[in-house]
Amino acid sequence: MAHPRGLPQSKEALLKSYTTRLKDDVKSMLENFEEIVKLAKGESDTQLSKMTQSEQDTYEMHVRAANIVRAGESLMKLVSDIKQYLILNDFPSVNEAITQNSKLFRTKQAECDQKLMSLRDDMAADLYDLEEEYYTSIYK
Repeated sequence: MAHPRGLPQSKEALLKSYTTRLKDDVKSMLENFEEIVKLAKGESDTQLSKMTQSEQDTYEMHVRAANIVRAGESLMKLVSDIKQYLILNDFPSVNEAITQNSKLFRTKQAECDQKLMSLRDDMAADLYDLEEEYYTSIYK
């Protein structure tokens, strides 16, 4: 089933999933980074002691840093998936190569046909001459 852009439904869904994954990963990286910056500035209004808050902030920074790494790895996997998709679905260039080869082979075929017809005509003329010579020969 084709969509307006000419993509089958499965490809359309795949491309949408790539877009969603990209947006989600970038959003995750940005949000986690912003939170780390806030934690580093020490902007939290809390009843906890400075030492306890500092430990908690450090722990949260580690978790958020791990989230950023996870999102980065997810983006690298996405790039790999998109490259694979492009390799497997690069039909325009494959079609272009096939078309060029077809043209080349049609040209070669036309040349061969021309040579064969020329050879046929030469042989027919030679055979006609031989036949003429045979029938008019005194050595029959």
